[in-house]
Amino acid sequence: MNSLERYFELREHGTTVRTEVLAGATTFLTMAYIIFVNPSILAASGMDKNAVFVASCLAAAISTAIMALYARYPIALAPGMGLNAFFAFGLVKGMGLSWQVALGCVFISGVINIILSLLPVREWIFDAIPRSLKMAISAGIGFFLAIIGLENAGVVVDHPATLVTLGSMTKPTVVLAACGFLLMLGLEARGITGSIIIAILATTVVGVALGVSPAGGIVSLPPSLGPTFLQLDIWGALNVGLFSIIFALVFVDLFDTAGTLVGVSHRAGLLTKEGKLPRLKQALLADSSATMIGALLGTSNTTSYIESAAGVKAGGRTGLTALTVAVLFLAALFLAPLAGTVPAYATAPALLFVACIMAKGITELDWEDVTEYGPAVLCMVIMPLTYSIAHGIAFGFIAYAVAKLLSGRWNELSWPVIILALVFLAKYAFNLG
Repeated sequence: MNSLERYFELREHGTTVRTEVLAGATTFLTMAYIIFVNPSILAASGMDKNAVFVASCLAAAISTAIMALYARYPIALAPGMGLNAFFAFGLVKGMGLSWQVALGCVFISGVINIILSLLPVREWIFDAIPRSLKMAISAGIGFFLAIIGLENAGVVVDHPATLVTLGSMTKPTVVLAACGFLLMLGLEARGITGSIIIAILATTVVGVALGVSPAGGIVSLPPSLGPTFLQLDIWGALNVGLFSIIFALVFVDLFDTAGTLVGVSHRAGLLTKEGKLPRLKQALLADSSATMIGALLGTSNTTSYIESAAGVKAGGRTGLTALTVAVLFLAALFLAPLAGTVPAYATAPALLFVACIMAKGITELDWEDVTEYGPAVLCMVIMPLTYSIAHGIAFGFIAYAVAKLLSGRWNELSWPVIILALVFLAKYAFNLG
């Protein structure tokens, strides 16, 4: 105990081992839904669901432990929502890439982020991008998750004339998914920790009891990681046509990480008076290495989770909170049968619920300035309608730069925005993929 107190400086942060452990358990409960949702999403790309379950648990455990021991922040990591959907439905099913090549893209994006973290480039890029586009990217990913969740639930189905239409609302799976979503809303409104995972498990239990889906057990030894371990195709990912894909992965991970680190650290009172984050480089390196580790194990981008704020609210202030989360993710490896039992209609509400949270960024747009909200709305709409985060980002940057130029406000453009807009224009003009 004394060693833990000294290493994590518990006394200096006004916390105790007991408080940190309880905070870690709180964070784990709020984000444990990912071990059920991620395998379900990546299975759509052809990946082995059991292997993805193991990869998800191990990626979360290893990367969170690195954050805990190296950066010593109460921030947990796991495969990120949004990017996992982009991986399965955008890259593999949409663009026709193999999941091995897609994993290669994820790995390369992690390497690039490590390089950017070692240099001051990552912070420079983040500061140079307009706030409206940052908010639009977050909200757009939320809408992307929403349409996938509604599709998985059977609420939205395809239609030859209108592309999409309303599905049958009397199907048992649709009714169960709707009830699961409403349960999440009710639990969250009451401030109950772990509202998402509670609703997922409750929906699964009811579905199994009614015979809608089969039961597969609860606990067993972890299944094999073999089908996904080291299966990434890096050479295939180095194709020049995949530049925009890798860029999108780097870009989204950059903003997601920066926003999470600042947001959680602010709530924990860990920022300096100048608003700086101590040990920022260590935190960024821990996050960037997580993406590489996840790709090697067999999962999409692993990133910092905003749900870590729940642990901070419970009193977590140091890396001991994160270390507790890492241990619990290792323990979750023995829940593979339960993960296999959870059906798509039970995880679909989680996608829609996370989408609701991510859509909050819309409220921070400047709705009095068309050159700000116009490109932002375009960015948000393009993502779900093209099933591509990359296209949404590209259209947003191009529209933002052109809108500022045509309005005579070119002085509001930063060089990174101009350069990125030109790169994206060239991509579409010369059909670079």
